[in-house]
Amino acid sequence: MYIDIDIHHGDGVELAFYHSNRVMTVSFHKYTGDFFPGTGKLEDNGTGLGKHFCLNVPLQDGIDDNMYLTVFKTVIGDVVTAFHPTSIVLQCGADSLGLDRLGAFNLSIAAHGECVNFVRKFNVPLLVVGGGGYTVKNVSRCWAYETSVLVGASVPDELPVTVYDAFFEDSGWKLHPPLTGKVENQNSASSLQRITISIRDKLRYLNGAPSVQMSEIPPGLEEWLAEETKTPEERDEERNTMLAGERRSDRTMARNEFFEDENDVDQDDIALPSPKVRSSAAPRRVRAPAKKGKSRARNRTAGPSSLRGEGGVEEETEESTPAPGSMPASGSMPASKTSRSRPRARNGRGRVRPKGQDKDKGKDKDKDKDKDKDKDKDKDREEVVADLLTLLDVDIEAPAMPADMDVDI
Repeated sequence: MYIDIDIHHGDGVELAFYHSNRVMTVSFHKYTGDFFPGTGKLEDNGTGLGKHFCLNVPLQDGIDDNMYLTVFKTVIGDVVTAFHPTSIVLQCGADSLGLDRLGAFNLSIAAHGECVNFVRKFNVPLLVVGGGGYTVKNVSRCWAYETSVLVGASVPDELPVTVYDAFFEDSGWKLHPPLTGKVENQNSASSLQRITISIRDKLRYLNGAPSVQMSEIPPGLEEWLAEETKTPEERDEERNTMLAGERRSDRTMARNEFFEDENDVDQDDIALPSPKVRSSAAPRRVRAPAKKGKSRARNRTAGPSSLRGEGGVEEETEESTPAPGSMPASGSMPASKTSRSRPRARNGRGRVRPKGQDKDKGKDKDKDKDKDKDKDKDKDREEVVADLLTLLDVDIEAPAMPADMDVDI
């Protein structure tokens, strides 16, 4: 932790650690906008990982001992409690004393030294360095007194006799001459209170002290920075995603989610579309499964076992396929209760052929095996297709069928 009580802003050290969360910098300085170096606003508090690890206490001309010590002890006490530094560097610029040639504060040497004493009491490894100061005789008094504070020695107010006595003759060779009350105090209690409250708000983004009970622990710094650095477009996209999720949950999670009635919206009750079977000859229309208890075959001609074409030609019918796994080896299809009639197909292309062409088919299979080998293969294909249709429970209607022979296969 770096503490600067020089009247000028500690801009160099602040800039070195402006992006880092490893060093906390705190600067007490005069700030009017045009006073050198012109930096150190209350709002300047670091960036990136160093956000809120850089604190500035801007003050006006003429601040006295009481106000300075109050704001110094309040801010430093809060920062040490929140940050827990492992070591402290204290810069003791003496140009914040009264009657300095450049400075315009009303601090005494005793008040300046009390700041050093307050930091020393934290019992943290401490490195104290000098700084500015442009009235030489007061600078030497101040740093001599603060050295005695650091080593725990008590020194009298009377200065010893030295070769430099001429420098201190106007003050009566005193260690603590009157330095205050020369500049009008432009600081108010309300302005200093606003500064301390602002700094406390920034410290809330650091982890709270482990020993403090009932303290509100703010979110982690990295998470907070990630949220703060989002672009407006990212914030809008995140908001729209959240709203879309809420609308989706309202639509799918209905009150009747777990009831089996006509308003039930369970996902597993949604009927999936039946797979389509394509024919090699022409596209065919897939019909939805018929309702239970109704026959899917529509026979508009005579008899359940025959169909009549456009020329009055009687056509042979074939019974429906059995259940999977019960197909006979001979290739013939046994009849079942729920048989469906369909015309014989040639070469698996869905074309109807007359009954008389294949009357003697199968009678001489043993003699003409070689001749009917291709026909048996076609028949095997038909049986496989019929079996698949039974498994899928799909009816296919060939568009080449006559209008009065609308048969579901």
